[in-house]
Amino acid sequence: MFLLIYLICLLIVGYLTLNVIYLFISAVAGRLGSADDVPTSDAVDRLRRIAVLIPAYKEDAVIIGSVVANLKQNYPSDLYDLIVIADSFLPETLEKLSVYPIKVICVDFVESTVQKSVAYALNSLPENEYDIVMVSDADNHMAPDFLGRINQAFGQGWRAVQGHRMAKNTNKSVAIFDAMNEEVNNNIFRAGQRALGLSAMCTGSGMAFEPLLMKRALNQIKTVGGYDKELEMLLTIERVRVAYLQDAVIYDEKVQNVAVFNKQRTRWIAAQLYFVKAYFKIGIQQLIKGNGQAFNTMVRSLLLPRMILLTVLGFLLLISLLVGSHELKVFSCGIFGLMAGSLIVSIPMSLWHKISVRDFFVLPSLIFGMFRSLINYKQASKVFLHTPHAETSDLGNLH
Repeated sequence: MFLLIYLICLLIVGYLTLNVIYLFISAVAGRLGSADDVPTSDAVDRLRRIAVLIPAYKEDAVIIGSVVANLKQNYPSDLYDLIVIADSFLPETLEKLSVYPIKVICVDFVESTVQKSVAYALNSLPENEYDIVMVSDADNHMAPDFLGRINQAFGQGWRAVQGHRMAKNTNKSVAIFDAMNEEVNNNIFRAGQRALGLSAMCTGSGMAFEPLLMKRALNQIKTVGGYDKELEMLLTIERVRVAYLQDAVIYDEKVQNVAVFNKQRTRWIAAQLYFVKAYFKIGIQQLIKGNGQAFNTMVRSLLLPRMILLTVLGFLLLISLLVGSHELKVFSCGIFGLMAGSLIVSIPMSLWHKISVRDFFVLPSLIFGMFRSLINYKQASKVFLHTPHAETSDLGNLH
């Protein structure tokens, strides 16, 4: 029995260590390396036609503002189309949308998901009309040069590109931490992965693909939520790497209250667990075939959510300081320090300046919610949990 307990403890410690080492190496690589951007002064081979797909489920409150903002591209207006995929919109919202130079595709699913909306729109587009298909959330605002930078990346030979999703608002404590989480993801799983020669992680919006490539992948996806993880896996199986453009910025509304934060994380955890179950064996098979990119995509899904990981490491550190041996104290201090360092170097100084002592009082609620999400994940695996959005007044990041 003692040996069994010892082996279990050893496995847990090993798993936690691998989590931290993976994150630390990627964080440092992201900070020291460079993304796939090219100078805007570089010659552009040609201007491509771009379809911007905007899947929107009951997003009446934000869609008009997003359409107005996204029509302000520097890119020639005749070379890109905003295509709103309107699911369960109010008639008056559809009437308002009709006055703008955009396309609207109305959908009505028994069970709505982003993947269904995007796949429906992709299959509805005329063949060969667009050179690039981009996905944007209903609340997203593209920076004026966003599509120009996407076009430039495709001119460099990329077939799949992820832009830099950045917080549109930091008006609440929860929003600040959500914005920090976004930038940690950008540094570790996008900039860091690319600096290491790996494929950048897709994030669900601000991403662009060759139309046929994306259509082929989307038609294979069955997940209720988190389709971006499965999409990336299918791309890497085809040995297509995803580029990351640090300077191609798209602004995303951050969650503003604890309840919505917890619902969103429940959906993410459900998607992560589904992905592990569906693709663990496939990831191993891809490694045997020499496809390290696809294997790495699977490995990322095995990592603990960072808030949970940091909490577990904090408890380990506390226990070691109270009752642990000298070796355990050194280990727990070291692994906690590496984890904290990974987060610190990944968060830009502009966000550190926004946070105050008062904001940290919301952290216990967020941490408790993350652990509760581990229990409630089955709910999100069956029904898509929609994250509601609202127009925000904190738009300082846009200037």
